[in-house]
Amino acid sequence: MDNPTSKSDNDQILSYLKKLEARVSRIESRLDLTPTSEVEEIPEKKESKSVTADSLEFHIGQFWLAKAGIVILAIGIAFLLTFPYKNLPSFLPALFGYLITAGIFILAHYLQKSYTLISRYLVGGGLLLLYFTTLRLHFFSNQPIITSRTLELILLSFIVVVNLVVSAKRKSVYLTGISLTLGYTTAIVSDAPYTIFSTLMVLSVLAVYFKLKFQWHRLIIYGIILTYFTHFLWFLNNPFLGNKLELVSSPQINLIFVLIYIVIFAAGNYLRNRDLPEDNILIISTFLNSFGGYGLYLLLTITKFQENVGLYHLLASVLFLGFSIAFWVREKSKYSTFFYAMFGYAALSVAIIAEFKSPNFFVWLSWQSIIVISTAIWFRSKFIIVANFIIYAILFLAYLGMAGSISMTSLSFGVVALLSARILNWQKDRLELETEMMRNAYLAAAFFIFPYALYHSIPSGYVALSWVGVTILYYLLSVILNSKKYRWMALATLIVTVLYVFIIGIIKLDPALRIVSFLVLGIALLVISIIYTRMKAKSASGESQEGSAKTEESQE
Repeated sequence: MDNPTSKSDNDQILSYLKKLEARVSRIESRLDLTPTSEVEEIPEKKESKSVTADSLEFHIGQFWLAKAGIVILAIGIAFLLTFPYKNLPSFLPALFGYLITAGIFILAHYLQKSYTLISRYLVGGGLLLLYFTTLRLHFFSNQPIITSRTLELILLSFIVVVNLVVSAKRKSVYLTGISLTLGYTTAIVSDAPYTIFSTLMVLSVLAVYFKLKFQWHRLIIYGIILTYFTHFLWFLNNPFLGNKLELVSSPQINLIFVLIYIVIFAAGNYLRNRDLPEDNILIISTFLNSFGGYGLYLLLTITKFQENVGLYHLLASVLFLGFSIAFWVREKSKYSTFFYAMFGYAALSVAIIAEFKSPNFFVWLSWQSIIVISTAIWFRSKFIIVANFIIYAILFLAYLGMAGSISMTSLSFGVVALLSARILNWQKDRLELETEMMRNAYLAAAFFIFPYALYHSIPSGYVALSWVGVTILYYLLSVILNSKKYRWMALATLIVTVLYVFIIGIIKLDPALRIVSFLVLGIALLVISIIYTRMKAKSASGESQEGSAKTEESQE
């Protein structure tokens, strides 16, 4: 027996479907669409190829041609406005420019609904022309309408602010990029150092703000490039304004502004959403900020601002290393930590070179290696570890080439190598790479450096004795650290000492020193032999006791 309730529900569903079908039919008839049943089936592959070709064609025709057309039109009108009209009143070109700008804005408003993209591009072109027309009031004319550059800068700044507000309301990265470009142009035409620096600082903050607010990650790259390029133009004495190309030597405080730019752009990446990974855009922006900022800073300090170079670069080192630590603590960053750390070490190296005379600064640079390794272990960065050893080796070779005569201070290279190897072994569990090779490399460097430095630093009669001292040091380290590697280094050093005494000692040494060298070396060899004999006997006794214990266990 049928359920009355179920039957009524089915009737309601059928009624609803009929109404829905009727509505669809009315919509198809209104839009002049072919009914679904009459549509022919098109093979999927042919449709996808046709759609792809058509979409590319329409994309070029709709987007690229519109952009190119607006840009070419705006450039042509800008050239028209900047042309020096000698026989016309000075206000006519500006008036003509404002009329064209107004016409473009009216056209953009008229096309807003039917041609949205073209309307947006027209707005961008109109903003550019409005700026160039206002620029024409003071520049590009022998009789400017506005003679005061301050008033001209106020008007240009007002237009930039309006452009930024319009860009933010429209949420257009395209218009925002144009507005920022006009802001940087205003900084250049001001030709006043503090105006340029403060404007660049404000524009850097705005680039970071728009990047964080609207997730326009590429905008920060654009801001980094324009900021450092504009500051560099100031350093060249603003040649775009017709000034003589030369390096500007004041004010020195511009160095602080360069560091402020670095801080602003670094903060832009640091304050991003924690869920966002280190993608290619972030890596590129971090590298450009580090390389561009510190590269400009280094160029400024070594060319025209050489006073207190060591202090300035020490400050930069603290700044870069601080950011490397901040990125590591916040998100265990791999690339940002690496870039900021490496440029921090570079700044510290420049500070050392600036404060110490050659070749002594090589020794201090070698001690910097300890700081690098310590921080690299914390950052778990294999890149820094490997790069540091390469730099260490280059520094030692450069020291040998530039020092002229090797002194006892060169022993510090060997001490640094031993400490570096020990630190790597101590914290090997924290690193992401196998540190055995790097430890061996540092130990090999120490094995070479100590005998070489002693050979060139002390009288030849005492070389063998000093090498015996190094051998004893290695044996003591092997006992304290319970490491076979130091025993092997001691054996190798002792063998080299024996060869030296037999080859050089017999021929060149003074008879008294020859006797002392042979006696000391002979006693050292006997003592070490006795030590190895006792170690072997102790090892054999331990193995014998272990074997007898196993035998007793098997008998039981």
